Amino acid sequence: MAINFTLNGKPVTVDVPDDTPLLWTIRDGVGLTGTKFGCGVAACGACTVHVDGVPTRSCQTAAGDVAGMSVTTIEGLEGKAAAAVQSAWRELDVVQCGYCQSGQIMSAVGLLTETPKPTDADIDGYMYGNACRCATYQRIRAAIHRASEIMEA
Repeated sequence: MAINFTLNGKPVTVDVPDDTPLLWTIRDGVGLTGTKFGCGVAACGACTVHVDGVPTRSCQTAAGDVAGMSVTTIEGLEGKAAAAVQSAWRELDVVQCGYCQSGQIMSAVGLLTETPKPTDADIDGYMYGNACRCATYQRIRAAIHRASEIMEA
């Protein structure tokens, strides 16, 4: 079935069953591979995308559920919060293996969009469920604080 939605600012039509996970629609149907498969049960955050601006686990979101909506992946992420997060991630050398980082960044941008000056508790609560096998959580938290400072400047 043809499903129409906006992906990274451009209209797309994909021909997949309605119940196909958005993750596989993006990766296999459209060919954007920045969104990662981690667990398949929305528990790790590697597959996080923004649906109408809200961080969403794409492995448990059906393609049919985003018809007519706007989906942003790591490849299309832009704006003040995105630029600040990406800059802070580089500045503080957050990435180790990098596998989880697209989901971490998508979630961090969602947090800073909602809460431009988050506390440690805000960060821990919002980022909960974003697993990092390399345990770079302290660097992630520091980078979110740094991104907040960059946004303020």
